[in-house]
Amino acid sequence: MSKIGDFLKEAGVFFLATAEGDQPRLRPLGAYLEMDGKVIFGVGNFKNVYKQLCANPKVELVACKQNGHWLRYTGKAVFESDPKYAAAMLEMMPDVKKLYDANPGYKMMAFHIENATAVDIAVMGDGENLLA
Repeated sequence: MSKIGDFLKEAGVFFLATAEGDQPRLRPLGAYLEMDGKVIFGVGNFKNVYKQLCANPKVELVACKQNGHWLRYTGKAVFESDPKYAAAMLEMMPDVKKLYDANPGYKMMAFHIENATAVDIAVMGDGENLLA
């Protein structure tokens, strides 16, 4: 796994920040996967977060570990055109997959973060670049 994937796994829950106009929006997430050298996230096409990412793809993700370290992962959300990523996201979440299967208009939209910075920051210390 990548350093980012390792961090997210240990943290468990992480928070995705988007913007809606001039209002920041933040929500907890817990699912991600690593495929083809990318850390992949997913959101539903019927959710506000998807609309926000389409309108303004600038995104920031924050995760915290028990040891006091936290991750700031910032960049541009880029949606995947290959449906294999969305399918893989749904396969790892069977209950969510049932919801999407039961609602034909619901579609999982997978994305990764490009032009990114990712820093592991200690509470009392300097950050470590996880993309170096």
